[in-house]
Amino acid sequence: MVLEADAANIAKAAQVISSGGVIAHATEGVWGLACAPFDLYAVNRILQLKDRDPAKGLLVIGADSNSFQCQLDGLGETQKAEVIASWPGHVTWILPDTRYPGLVTGGRPTLGCRVPDHLQARTLCKTVGGCLVSTSLNRSGESAITTYADALDQFGHAVDWVLPGQVGAALGPSQILTPGGAVLRETPTAGTNQ
Repeated sequence: MVLEADAANIAKAAQVISSGGVIAHATEGVWGLACAPFDLYAVNRILQLKDRDPAKGLLVIGADSNSFQCQLDGLGETQKAEVIASWPGHVTWILPDTRYPGLVTGGRPTLGCRVPDHLQARTLCKTVGGCLVSTSLNRSGESAITTYADALDQFGHAVDWVLPGQVGAALGPSQILTPGGAVLRETPTAGTNQ
């Protein structure tokens, strides 16, 4: 499956985000909602669109491991190497954080961090020039969206733009791990509900 990183569309998405907007975009296994993580108005819009409890926090994606250098510096060398070796990948790590706003972290001293195994998502982060909030495109308790047509149909009226694209081959949202080895969310396998 080819994941196009169309420069014109990505530039438009980056401009919308930089202007305080919220977009829908494809990731490895599901569609996501994205915005600038330090734009609290945009972050709050995402929480409202999802009807998500702010205490749950949100995940952040970056273009490469350097995007999370501040968080990685809080780990031991072995743990840091393990995290970096998993990226790009369909795995989110809960890392120590003192940088991001409480509306993103859920008020905790940690942050969910991922370098996605999805060219378009990584290119979007690089074009914006920083990390992005990226959370599944669905209302809390509902199934995540997996096609551009459904993203446009169900959320096109609610976001500022839907970035044309397609999800990768992963099944469902990313696995969530802690550097201590705890699995907070498993990656779905074939035949399971997402």
